[in-house]
Amino acid sequence: MAKKNTKATQQQEKVMESVSKTEQFYNENKKIIWGCVIALAVIALAILGYRKFIYEPKAAEAAEQMFPAENAFMNGDFSLALEGDGNNLGFEDIISEYGSKAGKAVYLYAGLSHLNLKNYDKAIDYLKKYKGKEPILAARALVSLGDAYAGLEDYANAQKYYTQAIEKGDNLFAASYMFKLGQVYEELGQTDKALDLYKKIEDQYPQSVEAYDIGKYITRIENSK
Repeated sequence: MAKKNTKATQQQEKVMESVSKTEQFYNENKKIIWGCVIALAVIALAILGYRKFIYEPKAAEAAEQMFPAENAFMNGDFSLALEGDGNNLGFEDIISEYGSKAGKAVYLYAGLSHLNLKNYDKAIDYLKKYKGKEPILAARALVSLGDAYAGLEDYANAQKYYTQAIEKGDNLFAASYMFKLGQVYEELGQTDKALDLYKKIEDQYPQSVEAYDIGKYITRIENSK
């Protein structure tokens, strides 16, 4: 029993010693500790204040400005969508004024608008800034980068982005992306790779638009060997 009491006493002494050291440390450093606590509180309040009173109102304002530009884009008026009409901002002004507060899609819209206007370099600049995670839109951005590079006859980069689009996309657009990649392989003189893709479209996506006359592409390559 005496041993147990001795052990209990020793444990109690260790606890008291630890508490004493903690109190001593606090007393010696309390100014620094409270300074750090206050600084962290100020930073947290500043972040909350910025988000509530600056970022969120700006984001709401940017989203409101997006509607006319989106409507112009949907109607195929890509110049109006990019530049606005004097009363409503276009995508480029929205990006300049609000940046990503307007949402990640603003870069995709701007890139696609320039792509449709055959402004390939500008399309590439905007599309590379799009960082959306949604798979279909991410694949659309990649295939559009491929289109822009193909428009510049930079087929090596076109091949890279078409390949990434196929890996990122789903079955809904796979045949379309494969066909584009096949065309680029032909431009690069890699007809065997193009033939493999065309046959894949024929076998795996027979209901796709691309499969409708893919046979003539297959025949053309096979007859050229």
